[in-house]
Amino acid sequence: MNSSTRVTWRTHYALLVLAVIYIFNYIDRHLMAILIEPVKAEFSITDTGIGLLSGVTFAVFYTLFGFPLGRLSDRVGPKPVIAACCIGWSVMTMACGVATNFWMLVMARIGVAVGEAGGTAPSVAMISQLYPAKHRSTALSILMLGSSFGAILGIGFGGWIAQHYGWRSAFVIIGLPGIALGLLLWLTVRTPGRAHAPQVNVTVANEGWRITVASLMQMPSFLWLVLTGATSAIAGYSIGTWSPSFLIRSHGLSVQEAGFLVGVVGGSGAVLGTLACGILSDRLSRRDAGWQIGVPLLATLASIPFGLAYFLWPTGIAFTLGSTPVPTAFLFYAGFAFFGTWWATPCLGAVTHLFPAARIAQATSIFVMAMTLLGVGVGPLLVGVLSDWFAPTLGAEALRYALATSMGMLMLSAVFLSLALPRYRAQILRSAAPVTNPENAVTA
Repeated sequence: MNSSTRVTWRTHYALLVLAVIYIFNYIDRHLMAILIEPVKAEFSITDTGIGLLSGVTFAVFYTLFGFPLGRLSDRVGPKPVIAACCIGWSVMTMACGVATNFWMLVMARIGVAVGEAGGTAPSVAMISQLYPAKHRSTALSILMLGSSFGAILGIGFGGWIAQHYGWRSAFVIIGLPGIALGLLLWLTVRTPGRAHAPQVNVTVANEGWRITVASLMQMPSFLWLVLTGATSAIAGYSIGTWSPSFLIRSHGLSVQEAGFLVGVVGGSGAVLGTLACGILSDRLSRRDAGWQIGVPLLATLASIPFGLAYFLWPTGIAFTLGSTPVPTAFLFYAGFAFFGTWWATPCLGAVTHLFPAARIAQATSIFVMAMTLLGVGVGPLLVGVLSDWFAPTLGAEALRYALATSMGMLMLSAVFLSLALPRYRAQILRSAAPVTNPENAVTA
């Protein structure tokens, strides 16, 4: 982006619409977590089968379509891609609610995955056009609030709908608003004009996808960031998918109670954490570019003991929140929810600093594809398989120990961030312009 690009009310309005769309992107994604138990009961599915439905199936198709949609976004602009995909994933979410058998539900979830593949990378690219680099992590943190608010509404509100009206109604009611949001983006949001848009290298824009992927992956810091996203997402999606079931099985909560705690209380902690990491990354990175990676590194290390305490603390109720009993273990989840989100926004911000405009959506799509293929695909499935494996000896507590193993992935994330930090700092310092003007920054 040209450093002289002005930030106006239209800029903030565009960010608001993108953020609300991103909320529904994650509402539709998180909704399955709170509906695991009733879906299992209706279709007689094992935990491994649920892991395949909510994990591998979603991840494979998200990954297959993620890079092509990111490439399309770099060529035609992000707005039409985001709008069309938002409408598409919303229609398919509603289709989940009318599935009459397990395989129909699988096909509808595939449709959700294909639509959501065009959500994150084009949104990050559009924000990189709208905001200068010195404000970009803060702007991205507002976008990334979608994952936290998505948990609050998808798990919290979805659990309430399921409790009172059934799991099918939850899919239909929550899917409907996305259609209107896609139209709102298309009809009311203006993208940056040509005078302010980043200059796109024609050779880069027209090169083959294999050349693009190879050149992106040749950048050492980017490779470590991709690995960070993958391992962090394995832990994050495992915990997000199975936490409601953990509270139901190990702590005796109802679907509505588990949805409220994980979605509303835990999601609120994640909201605060996401905002804090974006603001802190922007401020500290102006002093030293390495803080763009240092902030998520320190937070990841802080989140691990909170996560272990959450899963391994004995049963017992600390107090009641209204009519909802709050297990003592859940108090540690609040700390985990706050620090556990700090890796995503700074890492996405780092990607926008490393690459020119013509490659931001494609680079972001690779980062998000790794998160999804391994995070969504491997994480929930791995925990489901471990839970089934532990069940003969541990019974109802099998899920508790299966989830505790996910903390090992965050330890790997900390290692990868440690490796990325000096390389990222060196690349930013070697670039022709400072980090505040990333269009002249290091390219692959």
